[in-house]
Amino acid sequence: MASDPYRLLVVDDEPDLLTLYELTLLREGHDVECAGSVQEAMQALQRRTFHLVITDMRLPDGQGIELLRHTEATGRSEKVIVITAYGSAETAVAALKAGAFDYLTKPVDLRQFRSVVAAALGQSPPPPQAQRPVPVARVDPPSAALRPEMARLVGNSPAMNHVRMLVDKVSRSMAPVMVVGESGTGKELVARAIHQSSARAAGPFVPVNCGAIPEALLESEFFGYRKGAFTGATDDRPGFFQAAQGGTLFLDEIGDLPLRMQSKLLRAIQERSVRPLGATAEVPCNARIVSATHRNLPLEVQAGRFRQDLFFRLNVIRIPVPPLRDRLTDLAPICEDILERICGDSGVYPPPRVSEEALVHLCSHDFPGNVRELENMLHRALALSSADTIGVEELGAQPRPAPVAEALEVRLSSPAFELPDEVPASAASVVPPSHAVEELPASLEAYLDSVERAILERALARHRFNRTAAGASLGLSLRQMRYRMSRLGIGVESDTSDPT
Repeated sequence: MASDPYRLLVVDDEPDLLTLYELTLLREGHDVECAGSVQEAMQALQRRTFHLVITDMRLPDGQGIELLRHTEATGRSEKVIVITAYGSAETAVAALKAGAFDYLTKPVDLRQFRSVVAAALGQSPPPPQAQRPVPVARVDPPSAALRPEMARLVGNSPAMNHVRMLVDKVSRSMAPVMVVGESGTGKELVARAIHQSSARAAGPFVPVNCGAIPEALLESEFFGYRKGAFTGATDDRPGFFQAAQGGTLFLDEIGDLPLRMQSKLLRAIQERSVRPLGATAEVPCNARIVSATHRNLPLEVQAGRFRQDLFFRLNVIRIPVPPLRDRLTDLAPICEDILERICGDSGVYPPPRVSEEALVHLCSHDFPGNVRELENMLHRALALSSADTIGVEELGAQPRPAPVAEALEVRLSSPAFELPDEVPASAASVVPPSHAVEELPASLEAYLDSVERAILERALARHRFNRTAAGASLGLSLRQMRYRMSRLGIGVESDTSDPT
C-alpha cells in the first residue's frame, strides 16, 4: 500500500453497520469518512476527493444511486460500491448499469466486503500527496485502440471501434457482461480483452465451453468436489469458480446450458459462493462473470429454454460482435494479423501478403464461419503457396452465390444444356421447386424448424424410431437428439432398444 492511505466515504443510515464498516476499513489502513444520508454525503464530496464511495441503496432522504449518478454526471474519479437488500436483483442490476463498480447484498459478509473494496482500489490511481479540489473533468484513459490488451481486436471499422469503446468502459467495473455474436466472430477475444483491461488482469482467465461438458458432469466441473463425494473422487478438486478466484470466468455458449444447471449457476452468481459436491459448507468465490452466446437468448427465454432471471443477471452490459461480412473494410488488417500469427507459430518469416485481387475475391464471399473461416482459408493458402504473395488460386474461396433463379436461367439458356429424357430422383431432389426460389418464408426460424423436423422424422422412421441410431446417422448424440426432439415437439414412444 502507498504511504498515504486511500480515502473512502461510507454512507449508511444504520449506526451499527456504519461503525462496523468503518472499523473494518480502518484496520485495512484506510482513511474513512462516514455519512448517514444523501445530503451529508454530497457535502462530504464537495469538501474533498475520495478514491471510493460505499453507499447503502436506501437512505432517509433518497437513494444511494443518486450519489452514483452525481459522480458520473460531474466527471468525478470516485468509484462507487452499492449495498442492496438481500434479493434485490433488479436494484443491483440497475446500479451496475448506472456505472457502479460492484454491489454487495445484506447481510454483508466482511470477507467479501474487504475483497470487493480491495478490487476497487486496485483500479484507483495512487493517492495524491495533498488534497485537491474536485476535478472539473475526468482524465480520459489512453486510446483503447492503442492499448496492448486490445491488439487482437483488429480493424478500424465503426463496428469494431464501438466494440473497443465498450470493452474499455466495462473493464472499469465488475458488472457482468454478455458478448453476443455469430460463431467465429471472436467473442472469446473480446472477453480476454475485458479481462486484460481490468484490475483483474493479474488473475486467471478461465474459459468454459458450456455446450461441451456432459450434463452429468456439469455440477462437479463448475463447483468442484470433495474427496469421497462419489466413486472415483479420490481427492479434493476445485471447480471453474474456484479456479477463477480473483480473475474472470468466461462462460462461452451459455445458451447451451441445461435448465437444471441454470438455476444452480444463478445461485452461485447471486451469492458469490459455491458448494462443492460432498461439502457441507459453501465456499466464497470472487470471480467476474463474462458470458457469450450465438443464440437469441430473449427468444430462448420466451420459449422456456433459458431462465429469465439468469438472463437479466448476465445481460447487464451487452457487447455485440459484428459478423465479418458487416466489416469487410477490416479484411486487409485481419489477414495481415492472422498471417503474422500463423507464420510466427511455424517459424516462417517474413509472412506473405494477400494480393489486391485476392482481397477483392474475399470481399465477394459470405463468410458464414466469420473470422474463424477466414483463418482456415489462410492456413490452407499458406500451405499451398510458395511465393511471397497469396493470390486467388491459393485461397480457393467461393464467391457469393448468385440467386438460384438466375443460376437456373443461365444454365437452361446455355446451348450446351440438354434436358435428359429421365431425371434421376437424386437430381430432382436437389432442384428446389419454383416457389422456394420466388417466395421467402414469413418466419425464417419457423421455416428452418420445419425443415429440421422433417429430417428428424425421416431419420426416426428409417431407424424404426430408435433415437440413438437415428441421431448417429445425422451425426448427433442421444442427448442432442433428445434436445432437438423436445424443442420441435417430436414425440416417440419408448423403445426397448433405445437406451435412456
